[in-house]
Amino acid sequence: MKRYAEITEKNPREILLLRGTGCAWKRCAFCDYHLDYSPDKEENFELNRGEIAKVTGKYGRLEVINSGSFVELDQKTMELLKSVCREKGIREIHFESHWAYRSFIPGLRKEFGASGITVKVKIGVETFDRDYRERTLRKGIGEREPEKIAVDFDEVCLLFGLCGQTRESMERDIETGLRCFERVCINIMTENSTAVRPDEDVIAVFQREIYPRYIGNPRVDILLENTDFGVGE
Repeated sequence: MKRYAEITEKNPREILLLRGTGCAWKRCAFCDYHLDYSPDKEENFELNRGEIAKVTGKYGRLEVINSGSFVELDQKTMELLKSVCREKGIREIHFESHWAYRSFIPGLRKEFGASGITVKVKIGVETFDRDYRERTLRKGIGEREPEKIAVDFDEVCLLFGLCGQTRESMERDIETGLRCFERVCINIMTENSTAVRPDEDVIAVFQREIYPRYIGNPRVDILLENTDFGVGE
């Protein structure tokens, strides 16, 4: 599995796919990313240390993902990330978090901010259609409106290519994301070990009618494959 890469086109940054103790939620109907984990914090740190050593700081930005939330990374990994950011002149670091961990975000911002490092946190909402999000995708965010979610988070992930989605619903999700968040990351559903399958007709609509409209937007990342950031397998 590739765990280090550079994103050079939009918002240039280095990206790390680290390993944590595992997503505590594990209920999202479409997701098997949580399988990339180990309960052994020392083993995780040894793996993470080798990947963090590849960071150069060339863009001044670093994105850290770990198939879950930042709180599932061990403390030594977090300390090493702070140290590398200071040493390499990285002034902006991006993490991911589930809604359930929102109360930990102010502490994260303060912790890195003490070293002059700005923290950006991304949440996987997948869609702003609350009924679909909670009943079908089982995201665990509840009935919160987008503006409420954006109080704690800077960036948002959306998931397209699912049965029942339309051009109108996907456009509405993107525009809502751009209105409420700094950046939007669009992921296209790919087949995995869950029972949720990509809808090829919906994906075709996205590629034909939506992709051309947003691919040039500097605030929108689009991953047609889940490895398009250069990490994963």
